[in-house]
Amino acid sequence: MTKRPDPPATLGWREWVSLPELGLPVIKAKIDTGARTSALHAFGVERYRQSGRDRVRFQIHPIQRDFETVVVGSALLKDERLVKDSGGHIEMRYVIETTLQIGQASWPIELTLTNRDSMRFRMLVGRQAIKNTFLVNPARSYLQGKRKGKSITRYYYDKTLPVTKEANL
Repeated sequence: MTKRPDPPATLGWREWVSLPELGLPVIKAKIDTGARTSALHAFGVERYRQSGRDRVRFQIHPIQRDFETVVVGSALLKDERLVKDSGGHIEMRYVIETTLQIGQASWPIELTLTNRDSMRFRMLVGRQAIKNTFLVNPARSYLQGKRKGKSITRYYYDKTLPVTKEANL
């Protein structure tokens, strides 16, 4: 795992990121400094025990406006928390920890799991995940690299592509 950038790098208000431990080589994320915690779109969330530890299994539609591509993820359950969304609704959410990769940097973050099908972005990167690491320029997008829209699907169907920064560019 690489370190966080020093000095802090600059992000745009939206960026392409990776969650390699969850099998997500590329996913569009909104960098949301108004949100404390990061959130990942998940549905069919199921809690279970394995080897005496609580885990969650979930499904993800990783591509915006694509309800056919589904990735199944699994992670250790770290916590359950009440989270207030931007509309003021309070929801109990499962919390997992996984590696976030933005540009050349990667580090562990906490993610809450929630259904974001009706939202524009499948992931929000909250301020706790980027604290003391990145600056955010709200007037810019994709400062850590662009991806071509139609080529995104190939990352989920071409199994010869590795889940790395190099494959995501």
